[in-house]
Parts: sequence; C-alpha cells; structure tokens
Amino acid sequence: MLKHVFLTGPPGVGKTTLVQKACEALVSSGVGVEGFYTEEVREGGRRVGFDVVTVTGERGHLSRIRDVAGSSHGRREYTVGQYVVDLPSFENLALPLFRNVGSADGGGRKVFVIDEIGKMELFSQSFIRSVRQTLDSSSCTILGTIPIPKGKPLGLVEEVRGRRDVKVFMVSKENRNILLQDIIAALQNCLKQTT
Repeated sequence: MLKHVFLTGPPGVGKTTLVQKACEALVSSGVGVEGFYTEEVREGGRRVGFDVVTVTGERGHLSRIRDVAGSSHGRREYTVGQYVVDLPSFENLALPLFRNVGSADGGGRKVFVIDEIGKMELFSQSFIRSVRQTLDSSSCTILGTIPIPKGKPLGLVEEVRGRRDVKVFMVSKENRNILLQDIIAALQNCLKQTT
C-alpha cells in the first residue's frame, strides 16, 4: 500500500520545482501542506550556499561556501564539498516542523514536504530519527526528494528507496514537464489511504 511519494534525479533537474507545483495543486484542492524545501542562494551570479525554506515562508541557512561562512569558532564542522553545513540553523527550523506534523489536528489529509533527504541534512541525527518516525506514522503522506545514488550509499536514502510503501519518481529533463500530473495522482492516492 502506497503511503509516500519521493522524487529523485540529478542535481538541478527540477525536483524542488515539481514539489512546489504539486503542493500548489494540493493546497488549492484543500489538502494541508507542511514541511520544507531547500533553495540555492546566489550572490553575484554564483551559488554561495543553500537555505532551508518552510512551506510557510520561514527561511534559515543550511550551508554556505567556506569563505562566506567564516570560521566556525571551534565547533565541529560538517562539510559537503566546498559547503559548510550550518547544523544548528537547519535543526532549529526543520525539527519543529516534524514535531507539529504528528500532532496535527487529526483532520487526516496532510502532505509533509521533505526536500531533501540529502548529504547535508543527514549530518543531523535528530533529522534522521524524525524522518523515520514520519515515514512510519499514519498521520501524513510525505512528498520528498532524494539524491540519485552516487559514491557511498546514504543509509536513510537507500532505506526510503527500498520501502514498499514509497513510490519513487525518476525526474529527468525529458519527463519533468509531464510528471506533475502523475505525482499529484500518486499523492491523492496516498492521501486516500491515510484518511
């Protein structure tokens, strides 16, 4: 029985855009949407990092390029490539969203956005725990994104990919414009199961 929908595909292929479009469609059909997206931050035409943006528009740092981030004053540093991950900022914004989703006013139809379960986010053990709990909870359907396998497998990503209650869509430049209807249909199918 399908409970959750995840998109995967190469970086920059348009996963976040599809998630946002699907959410707009769901909201206009009366479905509650919560959760967060990851957005790139550009300065002077170059990418300097990523922000976490909640569905309600709150924003916080996820990561910055080393020279923009400054030194970390003796805290343990988490890095992905040239990016320094701001774990406290990410957790302060993202973790409360998970706490709220379980307790949501049992009104059933809810979609929880997790964009994305990636290397940067997976430095947070609390995030990993929260994602697992939400995957197993019956109170909401997750619409999430995961990276395509590259290098060393990421535990939680492979776990999600292998779950029988998860439908994974592979997004490519060729199919990204026609996938939206399928994604919305899959989510509505999942929502029927959760109510």
